[in-house]
Amino acid sequence: MTKTWERPTAPARTCTPDLTPDEMVAVRRALLFLRTREGSTAKLARALGVQPWTVGRALAAKGKPVASLALRVARLAHVPVEDALSGAFPAPSACPHCGRG
Repeated sequence: MTKTWERPTAPARTCTPDLTPDEMVAVRRALLFLRTREGSTAKLARALGVQPWTVGRALAAKGKPVASLALRVARLAHVPVEDALSGAFPAPSACPHCGRG
């Protein structure tokens, strides 16, 4: 009797977002604010310690920022992660150039 060997199939990969849709909007808003403050997408990416395409992809209309990027945004902005996720950063009246309200 011969045994046949079958390659095990990997489970289907599901891409579940780390953040809720509201949190993604808040992180995108914070990224736009920081991009203006830093001067360009490339400079922001350098400050965050990621590749420029990572920032560009997160800012895209269909982009989905991830939790690790939200953490980096909060560290760069010197705010709690909760502020970056809730939309408390930046303040609605804050100037993106100087940060004043």
